[in-house]
Amino acid sequence: MNILLTGTPGTGKTTISSLLAKKFHLKVINEKDFALSNAIGKFNQENELEIPLKKFESIANTYLKSNKNIIFEGHTLCEMKLNVDFVILLKTDPEELESRLENRNYSFEKIMDNVFCEGIDYCKKHLLKHYNKNKIIEINSKSSPKQTVLLIIKELKTKNLSN
Repeated sequence: MNILLTGTPGTGKTTISSLLAKKFHLKVINEKDFALSNAIGKFNQENELEIPLKKFESIANTYLKSNKNIIFEGHTLCEMKLNVDFVILLKTDPEELESRLENRNYSFEKIMDNVFCEGIDYCKKHLLKHYNKNKIIEINSKSSPKQTVLLIIKELKTKNLSN
């Protein structure tokens, strides 16, 4: 089973990916790590990696053809189509998200950008352009990480039974 896990920064992607990987014996691949190890993208003046989406998508899909049991996790993954079995979208209340990003010492501008994206369902809108809605599992990560994983497992079982 290959899974894409995405959401606005601060929604819990890394934590949830790690817990799901342990539960299902999957390998987690972070988008930034994958881009760096495949020489995809360049760092901008703010020292942020800018990833050319089409190039990333092509290389990632080639990788997925010969590798199974993968969780690809990252924010910009919502902007591309990967050949995965399921897509998990983590969401968080914008006020909670703001608090989480403040605790990470994000700049005010970056916090507001991400809170805005969460508020307008940026990731969901992009996912719906690339995937059938039956493939998408939308989970609010307001619960504990373990509770969130249990909700995801329940949804995965439901979707597997309906296919």
